[in-house]
Amino acid sequence: MLKIAFSPVYVYPLPEGHRFPMAKYEILAEQLLYEGTVKEDNFFHPDILDKETALLVHTEAYWNKLNTVSLTSSEERAIGFPITQRFVLRGRHIAQGTIQCALFARQYGVAMNIAGGTHHAFADRGEGYCCFNDQALGAAYLLHHQLARRILIIDLDVHQGNGTAHIFRDEPRVFTFSMHGARNYPLRKERSDFDLPLPDGMDDGPYLALLRQTLPRLFDSVEPDFVFYQSGVDILDTDRLGRLRVSRQGCRERDRIVFELCRRHRVPVAVSMGGGYSPRLSDIVEAHANTFRIAQEVFF
Repeated sequence: MLKIAFSPVYVYPLPEGHRFPMAKYEILAEQLLYEGTVKEDNFFHPDILDKETALLVHTEAYWNKLNTVSLTSSEERAIGFPITQRFVLRGRHIAQGTIQCALFARQYGVAMNIAGGTHHAFADRGEGYCCFNDQALGAAYLLHHQLARRILIIDLDVHQGNGTAHIFRDEPRVFTFSMHGARNYPLRKERSDFDLPLPDGMDDGPYLALLRQTLPRLFDSVEPDFVFYQSGVDILDTDRLGRLRVSRQGCRERDRIVFELCRRHRVPVAVSMGGGYSPRLSDIVEAHANTFRIAQEVFF
């Protein structure tokens, strides 16, 4: 069964001007139910991230600042949202959702967080709309509880997973792979274990060829027993920030490549949605929905 983390806290009201990118979570869930890709019992409501688990990745000082809503104005600006108790609560549920997805993936082969992908959060600070790093927390949780020995993080969002790369820079049990726009945010990149910076304007052909060439080799060399997949749809040609030219069908094929490799190697995978900033909300939702459709097709 495909288990999907979703909770109403994902769509807590945010300040004016920030509603649009968050609306996709609720609409995506409704679309998947409406078309019959999933049923109500596929969804679960995540618990809330506790301090002990959070400190596997984040510093105590940063945890305290978030939970007492006492970040400085410059720290808030780096995240990009006004920090409120609701925002922090939302982030804690999303992060815990990815941890629970990791546990479900070990049982079913795949599990998906309808939010998440907060790869710009560092151990001691947030950036780029990210406060807790959900996939880093998921990986640290599995390692801490000896539920994985070698983890591969596949980050195919158009933005480099700088926070994730920095968090695991000295952790040999986690291999970070980021395939991202070379000239896109963040301007200052961290060093992943393997980075593939892409030129502006890359379309389906070279994008998919590069992924097909690279990813099987990583599975063979890293030999992961667990995968976290960041499936951002900001690589789309319709995206107003992405600067790449991948079609919706190309994005769908990208997901198929990842899932089929995980299935072939019998490696469970936990998926977080990541970014998507096309002007039309329907383009974002449809591309994200394809990720769920392909997961159902490949695994079930």
